[in-house]
Amino acid sequence: MKLLKCYVDNIITTALMEDINYIDVAADNLIPEEHKSSAYYVAKDTGVVCGIEVAKRVFELSGGDVDFRILIKDGTKVQKGDIIAEMEGSTLTLLKGERTALNLLQHMSGIATATNKCVELVAGTKTSVTDTRKTLPGLRALQKYSVTVGGGKNHRFNLSDCAMLKDNHIDAYGGITPAVTALREKIGHTIKIEVEVRTLDELKEALDNKVEIIMLDNMTNDEMKKAVEITDGRALLEASGNITVENIRSVAETGVDIISLGALTHSVKCFDISMKIKK
Repeated sequence: MKLLKCYVDNIITTALMEDINYIDVAADNLIPEEHKSSAYYVAKDTGVVCGIEVAKRVFELSGGDVDFRILIKDGTKVQKGDIIAEMEGSTLTLLKGERTALNLLQHMSGIATATNKCVELVAGTKTSVTDTRKTLPGLRALQKYSVTVGGGKNHRFNLSDCAMLKDNHIDAYGGITPAVTALREKIGHTIKIEVEVRTLDELKEALDNKVEIIMLDNMTNDEMKKAVEITDGRALLEASGNITVENIRSVAETGVDIISLGALTHSVKCFDISMKIKK
């Protein structure tokens, strides 16, 4: 996955405007414009680095005149104490860009680290780990990029990617069969249909309607095993709801094709990274 430069620049510019506003009252009144410093990023924990190019771009947009040397690239696992990048140049730029760069780098690395842990937990099964649309407004592409860096895959990016009928769609329209039938009459041939089901009877109804993907919502492991048997490869099965690092392996072992986790993006813990200016 390649992040669009203008998209990244827009996020960074918005963040810098929020953080600096007009001036940096401390740095601009304390540090001469010609002052130079050396700095570095150090990992404070074990995890997967993600967003280092984004962090580099922050300093380019917050003043420039900084030589940013990436030592560890996105997708690399680091240990506590590893030096991720080194910087040398304008002290004002380093100080003004520090927090914005770290906010993005820590958040993206936290997502990549959490995703990688889940991917490792399901290793050896056929199950893929994906994200959801439960992302922070404005940061979806960064967050979904981070999932791929951690070894996961992306679910749909937005409502235009797939015709997904969730419980509220089905309840509002009056059932799976009428909803799928009406939808098929209007959508183009390139669009897949995914249906969320809550029971095995609903699963059978979705299969009768030949939908391509079926989401098993909050089912028990025993129910998901039966769903796999009933489906017998006729559709992709996605497990979702109340899945944690403690139970993700057992869910994967039911034989489902996909496990989607909103927690990868909506409640992930930031990965601890510090920027240190050398004295």
